[in-house]
Amino acid sequence: MKRWRTPVTLSLAAMVMLACSGQRPAEPQPQSQSGAPAATGPAQGGRLVYAVSADANGFNPVTDQFAAQSYSMTGTIIEPLVAVAADGSWKPYLAESLTPSKKYDEWTIKVRPGISFSDGISLTGDIVKANLEAQKRSPLTAAAMMPIKSFELADPMTVKVVLNQPWVAFPYLLAVQTGMIVPPASLNDPKTASLKPVGTGPFVFKEYVPDNRMVVTRNPHYWRVGLPYLDEIEFRILPDTQTRAQTLEAGGVDAIGTSRDEDLTKFGAMKDQYTVHRAQGMAVAEYMFLLNTAVPPLDDVRVRRALAHAMDRETVIKTLRGGLTEPADGPWSKDSPWYAPGGYPAYDLAKATALVKEVEAEKGPIRFELISTPDPNTMQGVELAQDMWRKAGIEVSIKQADQADLINRAITGNFSATVWTQFSAQDPDGEYVWMHQAYAKPVGAISLNMTRLKDEKLSAALDTGRTSPDEATRKQAYATVQQRLRDQVPYVFVDHLNTGAVIAKTKVRGIGEHVLPDGEKGLPLTGSPIPYHPFTQLWVSER
Repeated sequence: MKRWRTPVTLSLAAMVMLACSGQRPAEPQPQSQSGAPAATGPAQGGRLVYAVSADANGFNPVTDQFAAQSYSMTGTIIEPLVAVAADGSWKPYLAESLTPSKKYDEWTIKVRPGISFSDGISLTGDIVKANLEAQKRSPLTAAAMMPIKSFELADPMTVKVVLNQPWVAFPYLLAVQTGMIVPPASLNDPKTASLKPVGTGPFVFKEYVPDNRMVVTRNPHYWRVGLPYLDEIEFRILPDTQTRAQTLEAGGVDAIGTSRDEDLTKFGAMKDQYTVHRAQGMAVAEYMFLLNTAVPPLDDVRVRRALAHAMDRETVIKTLRGGLTEPADGPWSKDSPWYAPGGYPAYDLAKATALVKEVEAEKGPIRFELISTPDPNTMQGVELAQDMWRKAGIEVSIKQADQADLINRAITGNFSATVWTQFSAQDPDGEYVWMHQAYAKPVGAISLNMTRLKDEKLSAALDTGRTSPDEATRKQAYATVQQRLRDQVPYVFVDHLNTGAVIAKTKVRGIGEHVLPDGEKGLPLTGSPIPYHPFTQLWVSER
């Protein structure tokens, strides 16, 4: 990933990360509810060298774009108000409790007592309020905070959030960047906070060398007694996937993130030397092609359906993923509790060709441009799609663009189609802004709904899912969302990208074993194509 600088791109990138969360964990090591190790549990001490795929854009959650590597590094120092449990539910973290009003149009946040920042300042309600107000003002995260009307300090340790509408999934907003809390000094000096983060977390900042490394050391005054286990973590920045894998094998690092199927196969076969931890379920994004429904020829639903019918998803999976992923037919995978089956255009080249001929008879040849980043692996998938669509009679040209330009073109509508990876929110409400017609703006304007599809049934279902506290009602609403997406085809879904993994030497313990302050299993691996996870309970053995 490259560093993204323009305000428009930063806003989108932040919103993308706000949509991301979790996976199912493995069984944890024995832990007490305080997080301290049981008698036969983890050992204190040791140093971990961990390779990340890119540098962070900065470490300030109010001003800097957060991607997976940002959460890995910054999350060791700065903590959120809310965490996510293994079952996908939200749980208080820096918050002691979050309580909704009867209508879910107000939420009361009670701050957990006895917590201090590493600079010695105690965590209080007014600091939480100041952080949330800063997030609402920030051009980076303001779009995510739009449903919020105001924040009120109810007492020294309690903040009331007043909403413009009911929002049953509101706490998930506080489990990511928008809920990460920094001390007053960081709010007053955001530039310093971007380079030298301060928080309540298990580690404290030691060193940062851009495009090279970040080093954190154990916080001796951390509020969770007995944690963390490690003395020091060095995050080594290694952008090239092959280099990361080679460095791990050569012993230069202890763990890496990857999304290459060959890495999963190779290191997975060496179980005596390495462990492989793959993201699953709602945590995993979908690989797809994003279509601009506001411009010809993709404003014609017949063309969009032809593209879906011509896409041989099984061939893509076999060719590009080593057969390790599952076909996608919507924003949620089959193992999600929100998944509803049926209705997606199946691979049928004859049907695709017939639709193309029908459109051509009315409007002439179908041609459009497909945008891709120049990454060789990405280009392989784009060229495969180009060939499949050509067989149906659709002429597709490919234009390369760097990541920042591609995203800017997507949100301003300066595109026809682009390769895309998205949809990994733990709760489906996290996808609201990407699909609702209220966020679909004209070409040339900034649009978080980048397909620009305006569908009343889809939007009404998203509204129901956001405002109703009844689980059955929400499930029916999101079933309607999936049905409308399959009918209107604003995205050509390909596969559920669960090749994202963390690979570590066997001496590295605790990945997939995160436990929350109340003793419940946490959601340790989050996002894709490369997942991130907490480091609080990682430890190293003598082996």
